[in-house]
Amino acid sequence: MDKLTVLGLESSCDDTAAAVVELTRAADGQVTGPGRVLASVVHGQTDLHAAFGGVVPELAARAHAEKLDLAVEQALSQAEVPLSAVDAIAVTSGPGLIGGVMSGVMCARGLAAGAGLPLIGVNHLAGHALTPRMTDGLEFPYLMLLVSGGHCQFLLVRGVDSFTRLGGTIDDAPGEAFDKCARLLGLEQPGGPAVEREARAGDPTAHRLPRPLLDRPGCDMSFSGLKTALLRARDGIVAQKGGLSVQDRADLCAAFQAAASDVLIEKTRRALDVAAGACGGQVPALAVAGGVAANTALRKGLQSLADARGIALVAPPLRYCTDNAAMIAWAGAERLAADLVEPQDLVPRPRWPLDRTSPSLLGSGKKGAKA
Repeated sequence: MDKLTVLGLESSCDDTAAAVVELTRAADGQVTGPGRVLASVVHGQTDLHAAFGGVVPELAARAHAEKLDLAVEQALSQAEVPLSAVDAIAVTSGPGLIGGVMSGVMCARGLAAGAGLPLIGVNHLAGHALTPRMTDGLEFPYLMLLVSGGHCQFLLVRGVDSFTRLGGTIDDAPGEAFDKCARLLGLEQPGGPAVEREARAGDPTAHRLPRPLLDRPGCDMSFSGLKTALLRARDGIVAQKGGLSVQDRADLCAAFQAAASDVLIEKTRRALDVAAGACGGQVPALAVAGGVAANTALRKGLQSLADARGIALVAPPLRYCTDNAAMIAWAGAERLAADLVEPQDLVPRPRWPLDRTSPSLLGSGKKGAKA
């Protein structure tokens, strides 16, 4: 067996991150997991964007440029690994906010050129999709529910570079919908944790909110109509009472969370059926990653679904579900082990569908397919 040590950089949205991860490769070239995260540094930007109710791309890009080199220095120091002992540098090269992606790519290109190291471009979605292999040593194939602020997809993961999208959101991602829900109800950002806290004291049956697309076959989802229904329910209460009480807000949050969870769980059930057919039998495991994977109600529902199917549910620790560089370093290490190394002149991509064969869910444009 031999070991590969990779430095990873992540800057696709509002987290500036660097990490050092170690992968073990067997004599036959197969990767044996889980991996070892020697260091993982994340500098968040929540306070920077708090006054704007969401991420401001230009501010995020500037903050990444200021913090990336510091994050790299901290990660190498914590790992007690000099740059000369690293086997490769991996970086998120898309998709994401282009200013942030450019900051990470340019920093990684400079480090790789200066140290004479291979440079590996990683699709941010692949980082999430391969995280269960880093944390739990999960073997291929498995079904991944990637559910975050910017993405929501069901992916059948068959290999390091083999992803089949079985369905996804045709509009808002769940995390985006939770953020909008929080703004409509005057809650702080990020919206997911705020809505979940309020929902604990609420009655999920107090309001009848829709479960979009459950009346249609397939694994695609929609969350924009749910947000609109919440707005109308809020306005109805305000018109009737002159404002929202604490309990009203809690009930709205509970109803919204229940509706979103019901959609995700039912669509996961369908995706498991599709994945089983594609694999010629029951898919052995269900994995979930992304910031919304931290939602307790969703996790409970997915666990019940997995238990009913007799399969494992793999939910990595929260620090590896949200954006981080350890997942990028791991995905880079897997690509390095499989000899899938990018040229040194890799470019940042604001759009980069992980499944390059399926039709685009969100349309296309001059910059390519959105998802």
